[in-house]
Amino acid sequence: MNQKILFSPVGGTDPISASNCRDGSMLHICRRYRPDKVILYMSYEILENQKADDRYFYCLRRLDELQGRQPEYKVIECSELREVQEFDHFYQDFRDRIAEIYREMDKTDELLLNISSGTPAMKSALLVLGTLGEFPFKLIQVRTPEKRMNENSHRDYDVETLWELNEDNAPDFENRCQEVHCPTLSAIKNEEIIKKHIGVYDYSAAATVARSMPERYTESYLELLEMARRRLLLDFKGVDRILEKKGFDCIPVKGENERKEFEYALTLEIKRKRGEYGDFIRAITPLIVDLFEMVLKNWCNVRVDDYYSDTSKSRRWDKMKLQGSDVLDVLNQRFDKFECKFVQSIHLLTLIETYSKEKELIGAARALRQVEEKIRNLAAHEIVSITDEVIKQKTKFTAKEIMRQVKIMFDHTGIGIKPEYWDSYEDMNQKLLELMERSGSGIDRQK
Repeated sequence: MNQKILFSPVGGTDPISASNCRDGSMLHICRRYRPDKVILYMSYEILENQKADDRYFYCLRRLDELQGRQPEYKVIECSELREVQEFDHFYQDFRDRIAEIYREMDKTDELLLNISSGTPAMKSALLVLGTLGEFPFKLIQVRTPEKRMNENSHRDYDVETLWELNEDNAPDFENRCQEVHCPTLSAIKNEEIIKKHIGVYDYSAAATVARSMPERYTESYLELLEMARRRLLLDFKGVDRILEKKGFDCIPVKGENERKEFEYALTLEIKRKRGEYGDFIRAITPLIVDLFEMVLKNWCNVRVDDYYSDTSKSRRWDKMKLQGSDVLDVLNQRFDKFECKFVQSIHLLTLIETYSKEKELIGAARALRQVEEKIRNLAAHEIVSITDEVIKQKTKFTAKEIMRQVKIMFDHTGIGIKPEYWDSYEDMNQKLLELMERSGSGIDRQK
């Protein structure tokens, strides 16, 4: 029905403040939002005022005449309600009445709640209902003209005179309404869950939780969570598309091939940090071969790709390309009856040992080859539990020590990896958390 419905307690400064001759909150919201239906919640004292001089409906009728409207009015008469400071009563009563209103609404209707009229207990109860997030509605706060606490007096209240003196009747009246984007407990809880997922690099789970929340809470960071998810999957095109759209940068290595290798190494480090040791070990062989090849090219001036044929599935030594080369001599000397089959890390290690004099480099290369030889096949082909202790037992290195060898190898690739690049995911996570803090579910989000 596309109806705008206002639920409003009626308070001491309604309908017009006797101290400043300006709209009280209830009347001002009606003036600004022009609701199709107004539901007024009246306590004993307010009902007595209404009986005495018809002040509330007098002003509402005059406003309707001014605006040329005929809204529907409903009064919830609480003539027995004299203890107007009891929060527990109002919380339950308001919840029941709002639930009843919602049963009569359709999806196109909108409910407004006035949280500036009524007693402190009434205002607090409505605000708590907003925080719980059980019902979708807009909380409307109205600033006082003086921007300080209202003063009210019911003595000698002349409603007709106050209406005539009301400055808010002017066409250019100041809009003092403010929509309060109150944090819901579910949103606060969900954002804490998202932060925990980010902290353990589970961007897929973080994005799933974020997508379940109202867009106003997540619009500044949801796409970046999706970017982080794609980054972990090495979906570079998807990452770049989102980064360009959002004007965000978190990729330290830009070159296409160099980026591929370094980002893969970062995912390896994340597997280690998450304790996914089996995946960590299984994923290490492709990186070892690529690292060895890059080191040979940059550090040893040996272009291994000159000597093999690269298909979409594998790299195979090419007998014709190797013919008469020093590389073939080295391989023949190291391996009896060397056959031109798949390029393996043991072959490349032999070349590094031959062409490099850098002890740290050779030590790192040998360590990585040992890891591959001692435990990689175990993790890849057998159903076994791989823990950091098992890795240490089999290879003499912990997963962290293995990553240290990987970093040494990268130092010799010519990519120019700065130490802080290895914290790239942590930096990205911090930026995501800062975005959440600036636009999160807290009170500072209010507009």
